[in-house]
Formats: sequence, C-alpha cells, structure tokens
Amino acid sequence: MLTIKRITSGVTGLAVLAVLLCGAVTVQAFSLGKYEKVKANNGIITLPVAKLADGKARFYKFDEGGKEIAFFVVKASDGTVRTAFDACDSCYRAKKGYEQLGDKMNCNNCNQKFSINRLGPNASGGCNPGYLPHQQNGGSITIKASDLKGGAGYF
Repeated sequence: MLTIKRITSGVTGLAVLAVLLCGAVTVQAFSLGKYEKVKANNGIITLPVAKLADGKARFYKFDEGGKEIAFFVVKASDGTVRTAFDACDSCYRAKKGYEQLGDKMNCNNCNQKFSINRLGPNASGGCNPGYLPHQQNGGSITIKASDLKGGAGYF
C-alpha cells in the first residue's frame, strides 16, 4: 500500500510538472512573436537603422485605438531602407502578412514573391506589400503615425 501511494504521488508530481512546463513554453511562444510593438512620440515612430544591418526584415505593430497596424522595415541590397504594411490590397483579409525569403518578401497567403529592391511607391496594388512612406535621417528611420493610420483598413 505504501509503495502504491509513492508511485501515485510520483506520477501526480510528474503530471503537475509537465503541465507547468507546457504553460511556460506556451507563454514564451506568445511573447516571441514576429512583431515588436512601437509607439508614436509627437506623431512620429522612430526606428534605428542599425537594427537592419543584418539584412533581415523587422516586423512591428502600432496600436491605433485598439486596432493593431502591422508593418515591416527591411534594408535592400542597394543599402536603401524599404517600409511597407504587412498586408496588401489582394490578400489582406486572410491576415497572414509576409515573410522574408532571402532578397524577396513572400506573401504568406498566395505565395507570390516580391523583390525587396522594388518595394516602394511604384510597386503598389495587387499583392505587392502596401507602400508605407518613411524618412531616413542619419541613423534613424521615421514614420508618421498618420501614414500608419492610413493603412488601418488592411487590419
């Protein structure tokens, strides 16, 4: 009888430990999403260019009255910075956004790929990432909150 109690106690302890570990992994998974939240200061979002040195796209979310507006910033191979909404005119309803595949941004909904070097005001409509204007001043990129708000319909 004493042995059965020890076994039962041990199994219960392992079950509790497993539940705690699963909970910890779940919390960590949700906190490690692809988006970093940003806030405007005097109507401007400022991001450091240095974060883009590795050539990887950085994804951000801006909260506008409870609606999160997603966008990305990436350095093109020619050294210029490109900014776009993480949505497009065609696939925005799916809310899947884009992922970077080398020198291209891939639509996670329809799998079309777009050259990072061509992102900008002349590549708009269809499944192109929605253009988001920005300014680069030395070591920082600035985006107007009003421009982000203009893309709220995607989200």
